[in-house]
Amino acid sequence: MSMRFQSVTGPSARGRVDTALDRMAGPWWLFLVTGIAWLVIALIVLRFRLSSVVAVGVLMGAVFLAGWFSEILIASMRVRWRWAHLLMALLFLFGAFWSFASPFSAFWALATIFGLLLIFRGSLDLVTSISARDTNQAWWLGLTAGVLEILLGFWVSQQEFPAQALLLLIWVGFFALFRGFSDILLAFEVHSARRQ
Repeated sequence: MSMRFQSVTGPSARGRVDTALDRMAGPWWLFLVTGIAWLVIALIVLRFRLSSVVAVGVLMGAVFLAGWFSEILIASMRVRWRWAHLLMALLFLFGAFWSFASPFSAFWALATIFGLLLIFRGSLDLVTSISARDTNQAWWLGLTAGVLEILLGFWVSQQEFPAQALLLLIWVGFFALFRGFSDILLAFEVHSARRQ
């Protein structure tokens, strides 16, 4: 897929960016549907019932399936390290089947390592925010979030198993809630940009 931009003497740079984004965005209602789906997932997860555990386990299966598809796609395009991508695809596929077949076990396994995942995520946020100091004026927000995620990860690792599970449910529920709102807002932004 190639995108051609008009010459400098043509429309403004903002108009060219809007045109490129308009082509890449796809149908506006797709964002609306995914936003509503995320809100439904948030509603299920934040009710803190048995269905919350199943929903998180099934979400893990969906994430593993997306990882499987991504690795297969990368392996089809790259010659070097193809075997490693195929091996990762096989592991992701196994994880997806396991999550769909036994969502309870998948949830409890994720709850067990949730603190470690928070430490890794916080470290990544810390490094990326520090490296973006020159280009991002709000780099300190990423730094603050990274430090808080690392501290939360260490705290969760020391807690009892039910506390880890409850924090995981809260984390996934609020992630789904915020993602749903942002997708719905994006849908209306794309729709209004196309009408203009």
